[in-house]
Order: sequence, then structure tokens, then C-alpha cells
Amino acid sequence: MPERIAKHTISGLAKNEPGVLAQISEEFKQYNVNIKSISAGETENPKTSRIVICVEGHDKEVRKIMTDLQKCKAIISIDDLSRRHFIDRELALIKVRVNDETTPRVMQIIEIFGAQVVDMGEETITVELTGNEEKVDAIIKMLTPYGIRSLCRSGVIALKHGDEI
Repeated sequence: MPERIAKHTISGLAKNEPGVLAQISEEFKQYNVNIKSISAGETENPKTSRIVICVEGHDKEVRKIMTDLQKCKAIISIDDLSRRHFIDRELALIKVRVNDETTPRVMQIIEIFGAQVVDMGEETITVELTGNEEKVDAIIKMLTPYGIRSLCRSGVIALKHGDEI
């Protein structure tokens, strides 16, 4: 029976120094595993960055990548959150085409999803939404018939539930 392809959310702490993201992405490239999103940013300690990587790949390959990453000097810790409960969020900015006829319906969708209008042009509204990947996917699906002119997603950020670090 072939091994299943699964979604993995990998979170790690790394030294905040040049080349770390390139080193990490090279590990995924070696196993031909595509990175769906990658987010990195400074933590409460300016010498440390938290990196969150979402991939879809065979469990065996992802385990090998994790083992290889743990050997990297720049990696402080790394964990596959897919095996745990975690909180994840993504930010999306969506520029939607509007006119006098469609604006009320678009505004209703924005309100239902708890999104915010952050900019308006003569022919577009720019919407900001924060939520899990499914929520972002859902608002995109609802706004697509109106004409999405531009879209930018931050990629997933995630932390373990509760007191676990």
C-alpha cells in the first residue's frame, strides 16, 4: 500500500541569521517536497526566529527532512505540529472588483466573515481577513464571482495550544 500524502505544519525556532531560510528550503528541495507556505519572523528574543512551514508530502519524507533539519546548527528546535493541537492563522489581502450593483453583496460577505475593508478605489475594495486556512479559502471562494483583481496571503503562522512552547 503506498504511503499517503498528508498536510504537515512544521514549526521551528532558529537562529536569526542570514541564510537560515535558504538552508531549510534546500532540505525540502532535496526530497522533492513542495513548500505551500513559509513564514518567518523574530520572536520575543531578537536572536531567534520562529519559522512555520506548510507542506504536503509523504509522511516518511517529511520525517527524514525533520531529522536532517534537527542536525542543522542554525536550528534550535523543530516540531511537526500536524501531530498535535495547535492554533494557526493566516492573513489575506484581497482586492475585489465592485460597482454600484455588487457593492452591497460584497460588503455583506465581508461582514459575515469578520473581515475589514482597508482600502477603496473607484472600482475596487481591498479586504483584510485573518483566520485559519479554511476561512481564508472560503472568503476567496465567495468573492471570486465578483472578480478578484489581486490577492496576497501571508502563509500560515502557528503555535502549540496551551502552555507548551
